[in-house]
Amino acid sequence: MRLAVAMRLLRRRSSHSKAEPAVHCSSMLPKPALEIHPAVNPFTAGDVAAVLLGRGWLRREDAAAAIWMAEAAALLGPRVANREDLGRLLALVFEYDAHAVLSSRECQEVLARRGTRDVLRVLAAGILDGGPVDSNRLKEIVAGIKARLPYSSREIFHPLRVALTGRVGGGELDRVVLLLDRAAQTEGLAPVKDVRTRILEFCAALD
Repeated sequence: MRLAVAMRLLRRRSSHSKAEPAVHCSSMLPKPALEIHPAVNPFTAGDVAAVLLGRGWLRREDAAAAIWMAEAAALLGPRVANREDLGRLLALVFEYDAHAVLSSRECQEVLARRGTRDVLRVLAAGILDGGPVDSNRLKEIVAGIKARLPYSSREIFHPLRVALTGRVGGGELDRVVLLLDRAAQTEGLAPVKDVRTRILEFCAALD
């Protein structure tokens, strides 16, 4: 008798209880990350060729020159707004005078900062101890400076950019540095001073 009453009570409670809302699997999945679009590059190797031809920096349009111009467009294109700006960055590849660099006001301001000469000394050693400077080599050189000197990235990159490109600026100058050694080895281009030559000339003019 008691068992029968208990069963009736259980059935009554279950009939009056509310059904739990269904849980959709889609609501449990993490939201997708925002899509990151690469920087837009409106410039091509043809734009680089047009600048070089206009300045007398392209002597022969061969395969090696075409490869370098495509690399220059890929590296510099996303960092400039127009062909005039592209030409200014390309000029830093083909035009370099250590004495003129040292006479500039912006260079003097960098040289007057704390640690600049220490950075230049370790930078020169890193460049002269290795081969051509590509992206990996540049990272190794900078890492070596950071390991030996207690300076910030800004205190390292400003002297590096001044010594190798003759300008004070941002990351676009690092991309100019990456183009130097390959340009110096490309016969179809006008003569280019490579990274090794530039640091030697800069240090000699500094002394």
